[in-house]
Amino acid sequence: MAFAPMGPEASFFAVLDQHRASLLAALRRGGGEPAGGGTPQASSFNLKKALRSVCEERKREACGETSSSEVLASIESVIQDIITSVARNEAPAFTIGNRSSWENIKFEDSVGLQMVTHFTTRKIKSDSLKSVKKFALILKILSKIYKLVQSNTYATKRDIYYTDSQLFGNQTVVDNIINDISCMLKVPRMSLHIAVAVPSNIQGIRNAKFLLIVEKDATFQRLLDDNFCNRMSPCIMITGKGVPDLNTRLLVKKLWDTFHIPVFALVDADPHGIEIMCIYKYGSMAMSFEAHNLTVPAIRWLGLLPSDIKRLNIPRDTLIPLTKRDQMKLDSVLKRPYVTCQPFWRKESQRERGRNIGRGRSRLHAPRARCGIRSRISRIAPRAKGRR
Repeated sequence: MAFAPMGPEASFFAVLDQHRASLLAALRRGGGEPAGGGTPQASSFNLKKALRSVCEERKREACGETSSSEVLASIESVIQDIITSVARNEAPAFTIGNRSSWENIKFEDSVGLQMVTHFTTRKIKSDSLKSVKKFALILKILSKIYKLVQSNTYATKRDIYYTDSQLFGNQTVVDNIINDISCMLKVPRMSLHIAVAVPSNIQGIRNAKFLLIVEKDATFQRLLDDNFCNRMSPCIMITGKGVPDLNTRLLVKKLWDTFHIPVFALVDADPHGIEIMCIYKYGSMAMSFEAHNLTVPAIRWLGLLPSDIKRLNIPRDTLIPLTKRDQMKLDSVLKRPYVTCQPFWRKESQRERGRNIGRGRSRLHAPRARCGIRSRISRIAPRAKGRR
């Protein structure tokens, strides 16, 4: 039996039930049956078990004999190419897909941003002063990955960094190289036996009716202080603390794939908030080669929208004007394929430019925005069904 709460939020949950029914119908039309038989009753789950399965399932996928053999064979092929180059008195180089060019990206509404089949590449040369260190670091990390896969053991990115922190310099260097290797070998990161840690910044209860993604940790904590999870029970709330890391995106993807409950994004009404919401929904250019494992196109933009500012009577003195950097980001977002094909998004983004009332940090923390956030979500949610 569908959950039917009493009080002013009843219509909100009624819309959620309708929205989930439409999502399940769309999945069936696409040939995919939701987990647990696809009925609302099947959304009952043990949250801790679901979180643990994020790592466990991906370990099972990566630890299979075929998968491990393929990874080892791919690494051996790369090393063989290096040996062949040396034998020919040629400087060896790694050939890696260019993950920073929109020319290598295609957009599909059902998946998100994906790397095209025939993509342009860049070379990491061993005879260039600009890239020789990176060449050596890739070779070093490839060696560690090979040993991990061969011994069927796992390590985190942090573990790899601390094997020689002085050589790597900082964690970002290791992170980028691991992504480059994953792209070069054309395998998911978990198949490289780079372990995924489940985020701890999540609150939820059984029989969740929806998942709310909150952009910023400060807003997330404020919602907890306002007892949001209990007042809007049953629900799950999660934050990536700004731009989400890979682990947070994997968790959101896992929750969607397992339970097929409505997923909403609550972000700042500025170009950066819109982009962060799109990373959850459609992925990023840098990780486009792994879009199928990371994106959740079913996510709906709940707010905060530029048009919500007037609707919610948020005082203008709590708003911070857009900077030149914000304007540049907005111009970039407006050119993205997922915005150009969606009139509603484009209209809202252009409204931001027209008003030039900028950053949403003050908006979400403004007294009127904060104190009414529960009722605001109840008011906005019925319209979220049409917000792609």
